[in-house]
Amino acid sequence: MSENVYLKSGEQPRYFRFSAGNYATGTEASTAVYKESPYSSFQAIASGTGAVAATVAIQVSNEEDTGIGTKSNWITIGTITLSGTTTATDGFTTLAPWSFVRASVSGVSGTGAKVEVIMGV
Repeated sequence: MSENVYLKSGEQPRYFRFSAGNYATGTEASTAVYKESPYSSFQAIASGTGAVAATVAIQVSNEEDTGIGTKSNWITIGTITLSGTTTATDGFTTLAPWSFVRASVSGVSGTGAKVEVIMGV
């Protein structure tokens, strides 16, 4: 008996959505995204004028009520710490079959600083 395995690649890349659009300018969690694959890469980019810094927690949940926003039972699977001049970027990869994922941004500093968070599936 044989089994077929299908891998699905989602939108590439997938930017997390914040109140300002594809970036956060202060402490804020993005809207949750349904994670289509256990394979994921996460990249955060801080940009601004002069010294910029931020912290991004990548958070996950299998609970649908958390994913749609009626509860808040998030688990942090990784933290990205950014610091640099004009721009800073870092990230990580995971193999984890969580259903929902979001980015929680904090500690944004720098003139005109904004933080983008991108997921590759």
